[in-house]
Parts: sequence; structure tokens; C-alpha cells
Amino acid sequence: MANRLAQTTSPYLLQHAGNPVDWWPWSPEAFEEARRRGVPVLLSVGYASCHWCHVMAHESFEDAAVADYLNAHFVPVKVDREERPDVDAVYMEAVQAATGQGGWPMTVFLTADAEPFYFGTYFPPEPRHGMPSFLQVLEGVVAAWTDRREEVAEVAGRIVRDLAGRSLAHGGAGLPGEPELAQALLRLTREYDERHGGYGGAPKFPPSMVIEFLLRHHARTGADGALEMAAGTCAAMARGGIYDQLGGGFARYSVDREWVVPHFEKMLYDNALLCRVYAHLWRATGSDLARRVALETADFMVRELRTAEGGFASALDADSEDARGRHVEGAFYVWTPAQLREVLGEEDADFAAGYFGVTEEGTFEEGSSVLRLARTPGEGDADAARAADVRARLFAARERRARPERDDKIVAAWNGLAIAALAETGAYFDRPDLVERATEAADLLVRVHMGDTARLCRTSKDGRAGDNSGVLEDYGDVAEGFLALASVTGEGAWLEFAGFLLDIVLERFTGANGQLYDTADDAEQLIRRPQDPTDSATPAGWTAAAGALLSYAAHTGSEAHRTAAEGALAIVGALGPKAPRFTGWGLAVAEALLDGPREVAVAGPVAGELHRTALLGRAPGAVVAAGEGPEAAAEFPLLAHRPLVGGEPTAYVCRRFVCDAPTTDAADLAVRLGG
Repeated sequence: MANRLAQTTSPYLLQHAGNPVDWWPWSPEAFEEARRRGVPVLLSVGYASCHWCHVMAHESFEDAAVADYLNAHFVPVKVDREERPDVDAVYMEAVQAATGQGGWPMTVFLTADAEPFYFGTYFPPEPRHGMPSFLQVLEGVVAAWTDRREEVAEVAGRIVRDLAGRSLAHGGAGLPGEPELAQALLRLTREYDERHGGYGGAPKFPPSMVIEFLLRHHARTGADGALEMAAGTCAAMARGGIYDQLGGGFARYSVDREWVVPHFEKMLYDNALLCRVYAHLWRATGSDLARRVALETADFMVRELRTAEGGFASALDADSEDARGRHVEGAFYVWTPAQLREVLGEEDADFAAGYFGVTEEGTFEEGSSVLRLARTPGEGDADAARAADVRARLFAARERRARPERDDKIVAAWNGLAIAALAETGAYFDRPDLVERATEAADLLVRVHMGDTARLCRTSKDGRAGDNSGVLEDYGDVAEGFLALASVTGEGAWLEFAGFLLDIVLERFTGANGQLYDTADDAEQLIRRPQDPTDSATPAGWTAAAGALLSYAAHTGSEAHRTAAEGALAIVGALGPKAPRFTGWGLAVAEALLDGPREVAVAGPVAGELHRTALLGRAPGAVVAAGEGPEAAAEFPLLAHRPLVGGEPTAYVCRRFVCDAPTTDAADLAVRLGG
């Protein structure tokens, strides 16, 4: 028998629609039911490609005895964190404050007023490793609720007061300047893993936003150390098991510090961010490796994540069915020497094992290995051709394996990141098909997610808009994608759509002293209005919006948008020097602010030599407008009063209200933009 989740559109919630647990979606009705029955709420938060969410679901939520107990003593509420990042953020903050750690699945017990009083993440079906079983936790909560209700209410009230009392101190109202960015770089240098690249131990995550800061800092200052950390990290990831050596694209993170064994789920946001990072690294260095990885990652997104409606799906699951019919993590991706021999024959299998680091002992489970580049032949030698042939044959064989499940929902923010990455990668490498895919995704966001009001909805599926309102990261990242698309295509409609979204940021998401909130002022009121200026797996909504506001102001000359961007960036001056690993995108935007950012107007054909040169300029956060004639000037303010010089395509570069002399020479323009 299906529960109430059968009526939802979330793939994650639908995975639980057949559970014997009588799940409710997050709704006022669920809390009214808890109040009517006088029982607490069990809030369970996860997402469709979360491995341990699947494990806990199988062990506990599919168990009839556990379900009977849950249904009798609680109102169980299931939330997809990707659809409701606001709910996730508020209760994750409480979990981390109470336990010092967090993660998914997240398990929180609430009063009927949505106030939390007990927390956890994954609970096993039997007691193990010092952890109580899930049923023991449920029994303990019921005992406290029944016998010590006043104490529970007191705890819940104190937690809510503590959360409400947390304020974000700017540490001064000044903008981040040269000293703060230098301190941030120094701390990153001290924390850098010189042997393996990246930051931190195990598990190790791709530091996409930090690399964007390092590339921009190098472009602005010439600091070699910044470029070395960016290039070293990118090379280590591209050679490791976190990168899919056959099909392109990155897994979520590495379980070890050497990037060898990934957690195999593939997320749209990681691949969008890393596609752009590698394209920007190629722009800075001309690296063949960076070019290959940027293009392979773009092709992966289009091949494996693009939906029938033209948008990009959220994720591929970590688990899939192996040759023995078991549903296990990594089955689609790993290889044994015997499997190599079966596909390649003896000689090529030996070559592939050495090339990709496949051993008899294995690097993963049950003697299987994750493919990585154990050695790289030089371009043009015989081994390079042999490696390409082996890779193609292994990829074709892998295509016949059972595929991981795909979470087909379209998340606005993550599609915004993909639009920016595909538009720029397509422009850099003369791949107009990638620009077309970016444009189609942008069309979907306008048609389905913006509707008639320009208010974004967070998700859609099968061309149908979801019920949840967009949060700040949706507005910031979609505006960022539209602005990148406007620069690449010369179509001013994308600049206009970005303006619609950013006006809503000014109107609905902005607080006192430049602070930004993650939810609009007319959104559902939770126990705390979430705001977080630090990056997680994606750029913080706060700094994503600041970057888009700054770019839009550079395009249009809007003082209101520039002022809002500067107000929002004050927090980066306080946080950047102390926690640069978690403020990477804010630091990248601060680099653009310090550089101007530069405003480039190309009066001439879109996709012409001057336009391409402008897009390849490395000046941090530079905005580009290109087009010819009065219509283009009407759509792009930067093109107004920009005549051709001598009838030739002409580029104008301005910053901080000062313009260089116009140029018709692409080499001269490249020098002016750090090319």
C-alpha cells in the first residue's frame, strides 16, 4: 500500500512511497496531525543518490516492526534536501550545534511546533560501534516524550532560542581588500596537501570554488603559488579514481586523501563546477589535460544527465546491480584483471592493468579496482594510441552493464551552474553544440521555473514545476548562468532575465547592512530564517548572488546592484582570511571586485576573433558584450555609443569609470585582458 509520498514528484520521496512507514511530506497538515494526536514528529532528511539513505531505508523503513512502532508513536515526515534546502539547512545547523557533526540521512525529532529536541544521522538496525539501534532511539524518545514532556519542551525551546540568537558578525563593514585576500592565500598555502593536491584528509572533496579563487588571484597578481595549487589539485583529481577515466565526469568525493577510491555518486553540481574550473585552468595555462577533462566532463553531462526537456538531471546513484544481481556501490565503474581480460584479451589487458592501476588485490572491494591514471604516455607516442583504443573498448563494454539510477529532477541552481560551464566551454573550444545545450537548459528554466512572475521555483520534473520556492542559491546561480550565456551568445534577452531575478534578490532576500538570507521574506517561516555565507558542495547563495549582482552592475551601470554586491561581500572580508576553504566563491568574487571588474564591449560579429579573444581574457570576473548595430546596443548597455573604428570590429575595455582607447587588434585586446 502506498503512503502519502506517492502523490509527490520528488524521486527521493517516491523511493519511499511503498514503505510500510506512513510518511507525510513536509506540510502544515503533518504538524497539525502531530498536535491532534499528541505525538512528536520524526523528520528524516536525505536525497535520492545518498548511499546511506538507501541503507537506512532498507534496514529500518522497510521493516514492518519498525514501521508499526513509528506509525503508532510518531508522525513521520520525509524531506528531500535537494527540494527543500531551507528545511535541511535549519535542522542541520541544529544537528551540528548539538552533536558537532552532521550528514545524511539526517534524523531529527520535533515537537508539533517544529522545534527540534533530539538529533542524529544514520542509525543501524542493531546496536553497533557504540551506536544504539534505530528502534532503541525511537523507544528512548517515546519514553522521554511520555515521562518528561516538560523537559523535552524546555530543551526544544532552548535550542530554538540558541539558533535564533546566532548572528553573523561582519567583523567590520569594510570590503575585502588586498590584505584579506593575501591572508586567505597564505592560509590555503599552509593547508595545501603538497603530495596529493587539494585540502584536508579523508574524505577529500573537490575544492572547485577555491580553485576559481586561486586562478583569479593568479590572473590579477601573478602569484605563482596560487596557480601551482590550482594546477596541482586539478592534475591529481584528473589522474585519480574520483574522475571517471572511461566516461568523463567526477564522483562526489574521494574516501581517501589520494583521490583513489571515490564515493561513486555523480552530482550535476560537482560536474558543472569542475567543467568550468578545468576550462578556466586551460584558459590560464593551455594545459592539454585541462582541455580534455573540461570537454569530457561537458560531454558526460550532456550524454548522461540531460533530460528530454533539455535540462540536466540532479545525480546518478552510487549503487547499481553487479554481475551477480546484487545492488552494490560502484558496480558500474570498477574492474578486476579478469574482467579486463574478458574484454581486451591477454596482452591489452596487461597493458590496461598497468595503465589504469588495476591489481589482483584491488583498490576497492572484493579484488576490484577503480580506474585511475597510474601512468600517462606522452602525446603522440604508440602508447597514447593504444590507451585511447583500450579506453574506447572498455567504455563500450561498460555500457552493457546495469546502469546506476538517475535522479531526474531539475534543480534550478545546479542547472544555472551547468549553463555557465557549457556556454563557456563551448565558446573556448569551438563547440557550438555545447552552447546550444546550455541555451536549451536556460529556455527550460525560463519556461517552467520562472513562469509569468520571474519568481523561481526550486525544482521541476518531466516539464512540470515543483511546489517549492526557489532559494537564494537558485537566484544567484541561475543569474550567473544567464549572464555567462549572454556574454557567449550576444543575446541580450539573457541579460534581461538575469536582471529580473536579481531585482527579486534586492527586493526579497536582502536584510540590513548588506546581509542576504537564503529564503525570501515571503517564504514559509521556519524556526529560523536561514542564512549562510559559506560554501558547501556549491557556492553559498549569499556569494553566488553577490557575484551575479556585481556582473550585472558591470553590464548595466546599475548603482543599486553594485551597492548590494559590495554590501554582501563585507562578510568575505571577515571570513575569508579565517576560513578560505569554505569561502572560495566569495574570495573569487572579491578578486573580480578588486579588478573592477573590467567591462568589455565588442562592436562586431558574435563569435568573431575579437569576441573570442574577449571571452578568453583572464581578468577576474570580466563581463563581455558583443554584437552589431542598434538592436545589439539596445539590449547591451555596454554597446551603446561604441562605433566601429575604420569599419573594423572594435573592442572597448573599461573599468572603474575609465576606458582604454578602442582597439581592432586581437593581440592587443588579449594583453589588456591578461591573455
